Amino acid sequence: MTEKQPRGLAKLPVLVRLMVWGRVLPPTRTPAEVELAFEDVAFSSTDGVALRGWFVPAASERRPVIVFVHGWLWNRTGNVAGQVPFHDVDVDFLPITRTLHDAGYHVLLFDLAGHGDSQPRPPLTYGPHEARDFAGAVAYLRTRDDVDAERIGVIGTSAGGNTAIYGIPQCQPIRALLAVQPTRVPRFNRRFARTELGPLGPLAARGIDLIYLAMRAPLPSRHDPGQVAPLLGETVVQYVQGTGDPWGEMAVVEEFSRRTPRSLGVQTHPSTGRYEGYRYINERADDVVAFFDEHV
Repeated sequence: MTEKQPRGLAKLPVLVRLMVWGRVLPPTRTPAEVELAFEDVAFSSTDGVALRGWFVPAASERRPVIVFVHGWLWNRTGNVAGQVPFHDVDVDFLPITRTLHDAGYHVLLFDLAGHGDSQPRPPLTYGPHEARDFAGAVAYLRTRDDVDAERIGVIGTSAGGNTAIYGIPQCQPIRALLAVQPTRVPRFNRRFARTELGPLGPLAARGIDLIYLAMRAPLPSRHDPGQVAPLLGETVVQYVQGTGDPWGEMAVVEEFSRRTPRSLGVQTHPSTGRYEGYRYINERADDVVAFFDEHV
């Protein structure tokens, strides 16, 4: 954050805008950077929002596929650091995409509504409405002859993990989900607001509900993927949580795990901040591939 950017409670309008309307950051890189062929693809969410992405084909046809579902303010390539008024680091989906491709998987990378090159659908809801985007992506994949429609796996990071939890019950069967640092929004917002806005931040953040009420959208204060987790059915889920996350909570992710019928538990990952925890997917790439090899 530069000296010209607002500090303390003066930052609240900026953060509210990002939380409700998001940020459009079209991808500036492609899978060609990791020597992968890819297709530009377009499809719709189940409520008609136009979505864009890339399909990275495996070396052979009729293969299983892994779907990436990105986090808040990211795009299909992951997170580009330095674009937001708070601490973040780069999170790169392209290296793990290459690893999964080499292991024999198709990969779908796409932009959720209101991110990247996809059409907006305000407000952002961190799962309930974005689940329609995920379901649309799965429906698209099931139209492809080269995809084994019964063998779909998912990597969801942060709000993308929430989105997958909300969305999977709408489009079963999904074989496996790697949920990296999913969250419960009201708990996350309290910690985030205290860090970014100061001691009065959590109180100020409560007013977000009024905006969502006016927009007739699910209230952030009632957001709880744990309520949906029992509906994941036969999907095998591996949860991941960084140990140094200042905004998320290990106890919340452990609760999600307990409510998930086929959870493998919570894999901890050493980290010095929230974004560092997302780097699990590249730093533990062999474990990621082994998880999908066993369960997809």
